[in-house]
Amino acid sequence: MAEVWVFTGVRNTPGTNATFPGGVFSTVQRAEEWIAEHQLSGVLTMCQLDVGAYDWAVEHGSFKPKKPHHFTAEFIGRFAGGETHFHHEAGKRSGASEQDADSDQLA
Repeated sequence: MAEVWVFTGVRNTPGTNATFPGGVFSTVQRAEEWIAEHQLSGVLTMCQLDVGAYDWAVEHGSFKPKKPHHFTAEFIGRFAGGETHFHHEAGKRSGASEQDADSDQLA
């Protein structure tokens, strides 16, 4: 299955609940060159093509829905999954790959 890297920048505007990708890249190297060029902060996430992040994570065992809200449209639609993702601060990677499919923001 093909994969892409999706960058979502940090939102500092109060009252803005929506987050939209700032860029989609074929390789992590191209993404990080762009992130560095613009000194961006946010998260770079590997995503599979033609499958929702929630469905992919459940199918591959990286997320096991347990709580009632894990089955709601809101949770599934906002589920970022991204078993492999990197945080960036001011254009530089700030830590190792993380696996937090059930992050606090979705709880």
